[in-house]
Amino acid sequence: MLSREDVSAKILSQKVALGLTWKGVAAKLGDSSPIIYTAALLGQSVLTIDEAKKAAEIFALTPEEAKWLTTSPERGAAALMPPTEPLIYRFYELIQNYGMTWKALIEEEFGDGIMSAIDFNMSIEREADPKGDRVKIAMSGKFLPFRRF
Repeated sequence: MLSREDVSAKILSQKVALGLTWKGVAAKLGDSSPIIYTAALLGQSVLTIDEAKKAAEIFALTPEEAKWLTTSPERGAAALMPPTEPLIYRFYELIQNYGMTWKALIEEEFGDGIMSAIDFNMSIEREADPKGDRVKIAMSGKFLPFRRF
């Protein structure tokens, strides 16, 4: 039986075989963020029907495989905690070291609540530095106050 993981594995294999980049694929799929498209192709978000048809053409997917790209995923279900992949572990390390600081500063500025990961924007850029290029990640999420009931 076919699974979302099978589809993502095929997409990764085709990406390598065809020498594609995520940004290049994103440009062919539509006008959303390369982050959203990459997440969907890796099984952590969804594509529209039209985007899934375009992805099927790019990656030689069957109609059944393309349908998986429009199906709501179990986000984060496959994530090992704590993560062992070095780059992902560094994000976990940031949360361990600065999570309570971020929480305190956000609550001081906005009050008791959370930053949405649904009504959310993110960008990733290369930032030139003479000591070695840097990774610049910007995140912007809607503030959602906790409400009393």
